[in-house]
Amino acid sequence: MFKPEQSILELGEDFYDGVVPAQFPQHTLRYADDHSAASLGLNDIDWVARFGRFNPFEGSLPEPLALRYHGHQFRNYNPEIGDGRGFLYAQCRDANGRLLDFGTKGSGQTPFSRRGDGRLTLLGGVREVLATRYLEHLGVNTSRSFCLIETGEELQRHDEPSPTRSAVLTRLQHSHIRFGTFQRQAFFGRTDNLEALVDYCHRYFYPDINRPADLLRAVAVRSADLVASWMAAGFVHGVMNTDNMNITGEVFDFGPYRFLPHYDPAFTAAYFDHSGLYAFARQPEAMGWNLGQLAQSLSLIEEDDALIDALRAYADNYEAALVQNMARRLRIEMPKDGAAFVKLTFNVLDKSRVSWPNFFHDWSGGAARAPLQDYPDSVWGDWKAAYAALSPTGPRPATERPATLLYEEIGALWDTIAKADDWSHFRDKLASYDRRNYSE
Repeated sequence: MFKPEQSILELGEDFYDGVVPAQFPQHTLRYADDHSAASLGLNDIDWVARFGRFNPFEGSLPEPLALRYHGHQFRNYNPEIGDGRGFLYAQCRDANGRLLDFGTKGSGQTPFSRRGDGRLTLLGGVREVLATRYLEHLGVNTSRSFCLIETGEELQRHDEPSPTRSAVLTRLQHSHIRFGTFQRQAFFGRTDNLEALVDYCHRYFYPDINRPADLLRAVAVRSADLVASWMAAGFVHGVMNTDNMNITGEVFDFGPYRFLPHYDPAFTAAYFDHSGLYAFARQPEAMGWNLGQLAQSLSLIEEDDALIDALRAYADNYEAALVQNMARRLRIEMPKDGAAFVKLTFNVLDKSRVSWPNFFHDWSGGAARAPLQDYPDSVWGDWKAAYAALSPTGPRPATERPATLLYEEIGALWDTIAKADDWSHFRDKLASYDRRNYSE
């Protein structure tokens, strides 16, 4: 049974603006997450009525809400942002009683659209569906792409051949409360609203916290695991601004992400990241910086010493989280000094430049399945000796080839959609990824 919620209304109108969804000329369902829909009691849902026209769910939000927030964008503070082409459409509870949000992308203009049209390109929607499904497959804590509907408009974009096709995406995640949500209230000196935000997070996400420093510590621990899982997955977020980080430690709102073809610490995803601020190897540092901005916002209602102590939880937990995530990807039991083995792994991946996805597939849960000449002793000898002493913790992947999502693959499957409206390669790619329950 579907369990509607409307808890966001408890925060009050300082946190959102009611908006009217765009009226689209057509609605063609291109992707629907039946797996997640069934788990929420939405087996017989009318996808277009709910997520193309946004007819409200009884008992949930009476109207869509564009959420208010600020953020550091490439470390420059921007007080003029908020939900500019999306909104919070509805909330519900999952089977375990956890709160879930339905958020949109491409659903029309809002008070924060500035000069934007509030739309999403179909290619952008396809990219986000692929990213969330692949990250889910890799065990990363990610939002879900709930559905993608093509909307029949022609959009002009400087970074895509135009006119290009339009779409609206609905995502599912546990929270749309961002670091930037706190920053906005701090910017206006609203200590009452900061306290209300902490209380909201206590009631719906972190029942064990008692004060703002406890919240910061809990978010730091979640964030350490999140970015460590990116490093094990070879995921490059691309735009790690504070408005793109949420307090439940889920990756969401995908822009120009990439996955590593091979280890490269300087690899960037965004063509406009000229300084490499959010390069692959700098992601742990970037997350730590973002947490510092959250701490600064909370300093209006919490003692500095308590916040500084809470921030240490990020560094204290990151290394162990990276070891755990690497162990999970390789399906092995890590040695006592797991950090040294992880460092050795990254060093040999850097030196060899072997395929990143092939490496993890070849060495998951047992001896290599690939020709051993791909891993010569001259480069891999020390690593293979250390690996040989480790025990597998799970079955080897059943497939002969790794599930992947490289930049060229996205381009190739989009080409078949753009030229022939052929969605078979898109569906085949999704079918190659495992599904997990949200509670895992």
